[in-house]
Formats: sequence, C-alpha cells, structure tokens
Amino acid sequence: MPDLHDQYKMRLALPKGRMFDEIVSLLKGAGISLRNSERGYRPSLSLPNYDTKMLKPRNVISMLAAGARDFGFAGADWVYEMELELVEVLNTELNPVRLVVAAPHEVLIDGVLPKRHLVVASEYPRMAAEWIKKNNLDAEVLTTYGATEVFPPEDADLIIDNTATGSTLRANGLVIIDEVMKSSTRMYASKESMSHPEKKQQIEDFAMLIDAVLKARTRVMMDLNVASENLDAVLNCLPSLRQPTVSPLSDSGWFAVRSAVPRKKLAEIIPKLKTNGAHDIVTTSAEQLIS
Repeated sequence: MPDLHDQYKMRLALPKGRMFDEIVSLLKGAGISLRNSERGYRPSLSLPNYDTKMLKPRNVISMLAAGARDFGFAGADWVYEMELELVEVLNTELNPVRLVVAAPHEVLIDGVLPKRHLVVASEYPRMAAEWIKKNNLDAEVLTTYGATEVFPPEDADLIIDNTATGSTLRANGLVIIDEVMKSSTRMYASKESMSHPEKKQQIEDFAMLIDAVLKARTRVMMDLNVASENLDAVLNCLPSLRQPTVSPLSDSGWFAVRSAVPRKKLAEIIPKLKTNGAHDIVTTSAEQLIS
C-alpha cells in the first residue's frame, strides 16, 4: 500500500464486541498486525500513518458520519437504524444476522397478530416504526437496551430484533413472523474521506487486502500432474477464477496444472479428476486471492 504524507494520517475505527475478533483475523490474513496499547482502546496497526481506535459499534457509525474517523467496520443494521450517510466500501458477509419480527405463540391467532393495539419491543425504534407503518398496525414502540426477547408476553406483544440462528427466540417461546432485513459486518467510510483522493485510494487499497483474504477463504490452491492425452479432460473438471496455469514437466508428455478451486466443491471435483487421469493432487490454503 502506498505511504501517505504525514498530514494524511488515516483514522480507523474498530468495533468492540463480537465483530472485533473476526476483523483481527482478517487483518492477520492480510499481513496486518494489531498490537494492544496500555489503554486498550487505542491499538497500534502495523501500517504507517494509522491512528486506530476501538469503539462500540454504534459509536463507530457516529464517528464516521461526523468525519472524526476515516473508515471502520460496523453492522449494516445499525447504519440503517441510525439513518446516517456513509459510503459502504466492502461487505465482508461476516456475522450475518436477520432482523426479524417475532411474537409468542399465545399472542398469535392462527399464526397472525391480533387486531388490537400492540406493543413492539425493539432496540431498533426507527426500524420498528417503519414496519408498523408499512403493515398499517395500531401499535407503539417500546425501546429496549438489550435482552429484547424477554419482554413478551408481559411487557410487549412482539419484538423486532436481530438473530443469527433463531435459537434464542425459540428458547423464549417466540415465533418468527416476518423478516425486516439482512445484515452483516461491513467496511464503511466517511463521505468526507472518500472525497479526498489520497484517502480514498488508501481506503480502497485497505479494502482490497481484506477482500483478498475473504476470497482466499472460499478457495484452495490445487496442484496436480496429468499426461498430455488427459489434459483436456482434467481441465474441464476444474472451475477456476480464470484459466488454470498449465506448465510442461521435464518428463515429456506430462503437464503440471495449478488452479484456485472453490473449497466447497472439493469433494465433488477430486474424484472426477482422478477418474479423468489426474495424478499427485495436492491442495493448499491461500492467505490472499487477488483477481
């Protein structure tokens, strides 16, 4: 990545909590280390001219919107809820959750909400109000600050909350009746920083390195040897980002083949390769994959 002049110190915001470990893992895969400071919330990044601060996810968003931070990571749900204008640079697709509407069995009538005044508990009051209006309901929003699932049935009729697997909802006797949106951890930048050519380039370079790690996680590098008469058949078995690399071996009539293969298709591809004449098949994990 190009060095910036000293006056263009990059200000990175990292979210505390469940997202942090995933982001640190991405940084490590990109060859970027993070060293904790004595104060804890100001870790050092192994890149020149970076000022890094750890914040609560909602504060990451606020600081980006205010221009106090150049870029950072946050959940798409909170960016939408807070209605702040940021530039989405990269969707990591990590920490995927759904924002859902859920209610207890006893509140529902044949699986449908009753026609009466309802109380909707949610940490997302704006999103809840939009959903109420969209569905033309007689309802009010009760803003919560965690553990929303415990409010029904005594203190609320239904909730709007995020869920990864739905297990917490089920454990509390709640049934999902609608989906509001899908969310994941994403890299955002301030509009101000993206209007600055050098900062924009630095942010996009950073995103490229992170994206390369994400792409590498979905593929493995496969090396194999094949006789010339079986080369076409083997190549037809190999999905690749582009064309596999084919090199002649010292043994006349044989070729070495290298390809980036989707990890999830390995169990399907390897038997086909063997059937079609591939030998000496080796797979290795890639740290980064830049197309």
